[in-house]
Amino acid sequence: MTFSDIFKSSFLENITSVSILDMVLAIVLAFGIGLFIFLVYKKTFQGVMYSSSFGVTLIALTMITTVVILAVTSNVVLSLGMVGALSIVRFRAAIKEPLDIAFLFWAIAVGIVLAAGMIPLAVIGSVVIGVILLVFVNRKSHSNPYIVVLQCENHESETNAKEYLEMRTQRCVVKSKSAQKGEIELNLEVRLKDDDTDFI
Repeated sequence: MTFSDIFKSSFLENITSVSILDMVLAIVLAFGIGLFIFLVYKKTFQGVMYSSSFGVTLIALTMITTVVILAVTSNVVLSLGMVGALSIVRFRAAIKEPLDIAFLFWAIAVGIVLAAGMIPLAVIGSVVIGVILLVFVNRKSHSNPYIVVLQCENHESETNAKEYLEMRTQRCVVKSKSAQKGEIELNLEVRLKDDDTDFI
């Protein structure tokens, strides 16, 4: 093998398989849409502790997926090797919020679609998904239920207490009841009017 054969190798020919313009455009768009996904995640987060690192991961994941798929689409042999390499990778990070899985798949899907050259699908699809998440996740569909533990002396006081609760709450349902001599204990699920608990 001579020095000129090295420069004629297929390895060096792969450098020009994806144009610089395509690479820059795909990575910039991946960053822009990844940033949009991050902002939607920030607006719709409803967990206990907000993780900014997960939001940054969404941006990075969109860009990394774009780079990987650009490489795969330019070379069939590389695509087979990439499948083999990625099949041995295992991720052990626990997903605490079910909605986080949707954001992860969204970021990966955008990266794949962008690298495949379907830019309108990636942009329009992301906008539609973002609007749907903003509308439905932040919408308060029902009031939170509360449990009232009630101790009564007899059946008459039990009936009076239940009638009073039904009058002061939106909804009142008996969940459990235990009775013994001289005491009746009720567990009731109530939905409050305007989160007002003063009547208790």
